[in-house]
Amino acid sequence: MNVAIIVAYLVAMVAIGLVAARRARSAEDYRVAGRRLGPVFYTGTMAAVVLGGASTVGGIALGHTYGLSGMWLVVAIAVGILALSLFFAGRIASLKIYTVSEMLALRFGAGIASRVSSIVMLAYTVMLAVTSTSAYASIFTVLFPMGRTSAILLGSLVVIAYSCLGGMWSITLTDMMQFVFMTIGIFAILLPSSLSAAGGWSGLGERLDATYFSLDGMGFQSIVTMFVVYGFGMLIGQDIWQRVLTARSPQTARWGGVLSAVYIGIFGVAGAVIGMAAAVVMPSLEVPDDAFARMAVEHVPAGLGGIVLSAGVAAMMSTASGALIAAATVARVDVLPMLKGAVSSTDGGEEEVSGDRRYMIVLGVAVTIFSVLVPDVVTALTIAYDLLVGGLLVAILGGLTWRRGNAVGAASSMVAGAIAVVIGMIAFGVMANAPIYIGLTVSAVVFVAVSLVTRPTDPDVLRFWDERLAARESAAPEERTSAV
Repeated sequence: MNVAIIVAYLVAMVAIGLVAARRARSAEDYRVAGRRLGPVFYTGTMAAVVLGGASTVGGIALGHTYGLSGMWLVVAIAVGILALSLFFAGRIASLKIYTVSEMLALRFGAGIASRVSSIVMLAYTVMLAVTSTSAYASIFTVLFPMGRTSAILLGSLVVIAYSCLGGMWSITLTDMMQFVFMTIGIFAILLPSSLSAAGGWSGLGERLDATYFSLDGMGFQSIVTMFVVYGFGMLIGQDIWQRVLTARSPQTARWGGVLSAVYIGIFGVAGAVIGMAAAVVMPSLEVPDDAFARMAVEHVPAGLGGIVLSAGVAAMMSTASGALIAAATVARVDVLPMLKGAVSSTDGGEEEVSGDRRYMIVLGVAVTIFSVLVPDVVTALTIAYDLLVGGLLVAILGGLTWRRGNAVGAASSMVAGAIAVVIGMIAFGVMANAPIYIGLTVSAVVFVAVSLVTRPTDPDVLRFWDERLAARESAAPEERTSAV
């Protein structure tokens, strides 16, 4: 029964992609769903894209190991989405861009700042897609009689198929289905079933050590680092910005994001509690990451367990598809034109959509190959996140908030921050906390110092930047008749 539900779910994903393909008639449709998402779709798709394998399998594993403190990984993500939505999403949605690097080019003028950011962003989005691909393959190997490579190929085929067909429209519609599966699977089935198996909340209190109920069980430094890496990462990731750009108005981006953040935070708490219940019923579990699948198979009735496992696959596939379209968009809009010394295509017609589909296929195949060849991608993802946050955060947020910041300061801060992160990794180790703090500190100091001692941004550049922000804000009321 569980296997049949998973198979039906995978078939439904591809079917939705076929339906959504008819909506992808322009580059804007394909890359950002025509910038027409209303509050319901926007809230669901934003929550789905950030709640991946780390938030489901990883969050429950942390709950199994650390108890209630295991929620901080997902809560850090929620806080990042909340900050993005309240302080930046409205401005981002107003710019009518496709990529983070385009924002830097608009704010500082085309140059090295946008070029450096595009390379780093491409590496980050590819590694994020690889991580999610490896994550859902781990569930398939449990359910189906196949090895890891076959499981990766199966999942990748489904993700590439529905993502390629309709682009962001496909991903939005599948994300809404995935959001429903995640909500039902985690909150309505796995959480109550897990608590019941553990003897309720009182059973947790009786059979678990008091440290499991401590909010700082993971250690204060580890918790702070999660907020720095994942919270700040939410502010500047291309996969997140591309969802912001689907909003039909700045108001939708702002308040839909706030609702998503609340949902994500509650999801994190639920995952930690499920992990605590798993620690009660499976105290000798050797691999905490197995807690999610084991609880779904052994402590949820057949059929309902399939829905729970589908929820896990949904979380991973939504992140994988979001990262894949982000990588393809960065590659086509930013990286390849830069390498060719040309400007990205802007015709917006069927020919450009066909080109975007080819990029999705090429990047999808590349991600699949990387996933097969690199079984442990945690280190690579850590490097990508550290370079993303340590190198790009200051320049991006500085461009959005400080008018005196200029292109020289932004480019210098990116290079200096990235170099500082690499030096920190060599000195303290790739998985250490120090590199990200060193990178952020150096990047901030260099951005401010260099911007102050060099010429301000050209007034014409700033004037065009202000016009782009104002144009979308004033157009917002007219766009409220758009889709859900």
